[in-house]
Amino acid sequence: MGVLKTAYKQTFIYGLATVIPRMLSFLLVRLHTDKSVLQNVSDYGDVSIVFAYFVLFNVILAYGMETAFFRFFNKEPSKTKVLSTSTISILVSSLGFLVLGLLFQQQIADLTHIHVNYITLVVWILFLDALVIIPFAYLRAQGKPVKYTAVKLTNVVVNLGLNIFLLVYLQALSKACSIWDTIYVANFEVSYIFIANLVASAVTLLILLPFYFNIKYKIDSKLWKKMLHYAFPVLVSGIAFSINETFDRVLLERLLPESIAKTSIGMYSACYKLALFMMLFATAYRLGIEPFFFSQSKAKDATKNYALILEFFVICGALILLVVVVFIDVLKGILIPNEAYWEAMKVVPILLLAYLFLGIYHNLSVWYKITDRTSFGAYISIFGAVITLLINVMFISSYSYMASAVATFVAYFSMTVLSYYFGRKHYPIPYNLKKIGMYLVLTISLSILSFYHFRTQYVIGSAMVGLLLLIIWFNEKATIKQFLNPSHDN
Repeated sequence: MGVLKTAYKQTFIYGLATVIPRMLSFLLVRLHTDKSVLQNVSDYGDVSIVFAYFVLFNVILAYGMETAFFRFFNKEPSKTKVLSTSTISILVSSLGFLVLGLLFQQQIADLTHIHVNYITLVVWILFLDALVIIPFAYLRAQGKPVKYTAVKLTNVVVNLGLNIFLLVYLQALSKACSIWDTIYVANFEVSYIFIANLVASAVTLLILLPFYFNIKYKIDSKLWKKMLHYAFPVLVSGIAFSINETFDRVLLERLLPESIAKTSIGMYSACYKLALFMMLFATAYRLGIEPFFFSQSKAKDATKNYALILEFFVICGALILLVVVVFIDVLKGILIPNEAYWEAMKVVPILLLAYLFLGIYHNLSVWYKITDRTSFGAYISIFGAVITLLINVMFISSYSYMASAVATFVAYFSMTVLSYYFGRKHYPIPYNLKKIGMYLVLTISLSILSFYHFRTQYVIGSAMVGLLLLIIWFNEKATIKQFLNPSHDN
């Protein structure tokens, strides 16, 4: 139980680095969907398309080196070589991207249907974000989640503060003072959003800059080739994940009629944010658990601990799913008060369930990461991406963003099933499928009842949440008491 506590303590702290920034980013959703900031829903669609490409290129610029760093940092006798080799690799590739991106920005703009002014800002943001990949990974590898969280929070505070200043106060100041009038640019709101992001990325790099002065700049070519070999399937998996997660916005823009495409993307993207509650939990879990998986791979009770961790993830995820579905209309009123976006609310339960299965998949993926069979992760992710693309291409014209939401769920569910199937053959873990299945069926059933039959009936919804909590307590009482009692630590 002590090992389990350690895992969840790390997950909690890393979770703060993910959850609190994203919770603050909800304020940006409210800000960006406000009529006085971005007047049209289609403007938010423009922003969403750019951020979809952000996700894809962040993966490409990392090219699996972060995961490779963790693996070899725990595996190789010389940690200094791993650190310097991975740092030099990312540094050189990022500089190459910056040069190419700035040289061919007009061609990129033509290809992506994004204004060239946005491309310039995006290239610089991606470059700065790439330079902090290894410094952040090093903090995690050293077990410094507090510093990691502090830097992440600084990034968000700067980004949020600049968004508020540039989008809300700068225009008012320009009217009151001629000095500010020379700075303010009318109808420049979308660019201001990316400028705020750029400054936040620059501040983050500045904070982590001492890392680059403590590196021995000597690359080990043999080690580098081994790391690339390990990282390539991770890169493929990452690209596939980015397709599953955000490429539907690009497809919506390409496949829907031009007259409604940007508006549909704006509504879908805004309501998609409500599914972030589950995404945050799954992401925080992955950030905290991944180093734990590697460090515990040789422990005597490793498989037992992995199985127990999944049970608790499903229990917590099931509770989050039901709570968000029950209070979904309260949340939308707080986070997306503009009714022009509410038409897409029907996608939220589907996406919540999709990200619950994504979290389960992250847990199941331990088998191919610690056995160095990362190629399986690539194959599974490619399969999920193919499903995403097929469903979107086949059904967007008829069902718009509903097809995109269903595609996300089907893709993550399929990946979960495949990972379990192959993991059982190559690295058997004694998962309690009956218990996990019981919680999933119960929670999904209650969520369907709440959303489709008792929506906004909060007394009934709260009773459903209470029922789930009672069942959890009845089944897990002994384990929860052990987990909460310090005297049971090993």
